[in-house]
Amino acid sequence: MSGSLKKAGFIGTGIMGGPMARNLAAAGFKVAAWNRSREKSDALGSGILSVTTAAEAAADADGVVCMLSSGPVCDEILLATDGVLAAMRPGSLLIVMSSIPVETAHLQASVAGEAGVLYVDAPVSGGEKAAIAGTLAIMSGGTTEAFEAAMPLLAAMGRPVHVGPAGAGQLAKLINQGIVATTLVAVAEAMTLAERGGADPLKVREALLGGFADSAILKQHAIRMVARDFVPGGPAKYQLKDTSTAVAHAATLGLALPMLTLVDKLFADMVSHGDGELDHSAIIREIWRTNALA
Repeated sequence: MSGSLKKAGFIGTGIMGGPMARNLAAAGFKVAAWNRSREKSDALGSGILSVTTAAEAAADADGVVCMLSSGPVCDEILLATDGVLAAMRPGSLLIVMSSIPVETAHLQASVAGEAGVLYVDAPVSGGEKAAIAGTLAIMSGGTTEAFEAAMPLLAAMGRPVHVGPAGAGQLAKLINQGIVATTLVAVAEAMTLAERGGADPLKVREALLGGFADSAILKQHAIRMVARDFVPGGPAKYQLKDTSTAVAHAATLGLALPMLTLVDKLFADMVSHGDGELDHSAIIREIWRTNALA
């Protein structure tokens, strides 16, 4: 643990944020945590102080980690006149690990800079298992100074890589989410084709491991698809948020992404059919609907 970073505020202790906060405490940081549903921060256990307001978590912190559900929610909690940034002292550090639009990260970085607060946007990938294990892939945007200041906190939660200025972390996350969502659809189609074609889908999965079709999605989510186990690790509604943001951001750059646009529509249809709270691997249910199998 860095000598200059001892006290951490943690904002948002849900499926991902809870274990991330625990890993900070395990690394020796004194953690004050806030969650809109207080019972979640209360349940974090010894070594973590559960507080009443987000501003209270931030007030005495050397660094604050934000792991809320969306850009608008982050802005609401961070930028309000009585919010997190207003409570932070100059020279402290704000790390936003939520998946938010690139433009939102730019705005937050600007407001933080005006307050004398260092800013890093550092979205993550790896899901609940990696959050628990402290092995998250962490895509970090910000100045070199801010990233280096954030390293002790980030390294306690996973593998941080500095990918560019503020907003670049979110861009990398959009790229990640595009690959994840597209691969989920490809694996869902593959498992459906295997089952309807008369093969054992799990044996097909086993045969593909180690080849060019191998991936973390094939390893983990093909099993969930075949078992119909859709208890959410990463809810589909959040996958849709990210694919829609990626398509929209690409449009601002004059880019058309035909594959991701199709995948985004499939996830939108899935959510509209009432499956948004299920794990994103439940996209296979949309493939079944397309083929009148469900």
